[in-house]
Amino acid sequence: MTSVSPIGSRETVAEGLTSLSDDKQSWLKLLMENPAQDDLILAGVHLYLDQASEGRFLNTLKLQKCGEWLGNTAPDRLQIHLAEAAKSSQHPAYQAFRQGLTHSGGLERAYPKAPV
Repeated sequence: MTSVSPIGSRETVAEGLTSLSDDKQSWLKLLMENPAQDDLILAGVHLYLDQASEGRFLNTLKLQKCGEWLGNTAPDRLQIHLAEAAKSSQHPAYQAFRQGLTHSGGLERAYPKAPV
């Protein structure tokens, strides 16, 4: 009997998004390959954005870079969920993340506009 156990927690995902070092990027890519880990990734994204919005200093460039990296890296199945997470608050941290996500064009690649 096998059960799928996560190879991290939402805290480790949020930490990985905060640093975005090469090894953390590789680990996050590995997580994104497994659809069973989608909830863990999204929980980590929400925690990352919540922590950024509560911080004393708002690093919008870092948030934009993270959004852009996720938009370029995340598989199509996650793109709509990432866009929903980015739109879940009007706080400037969420807006900066959303701007990077939009700049990456990930949602448009995942769901192209239908020719009319």
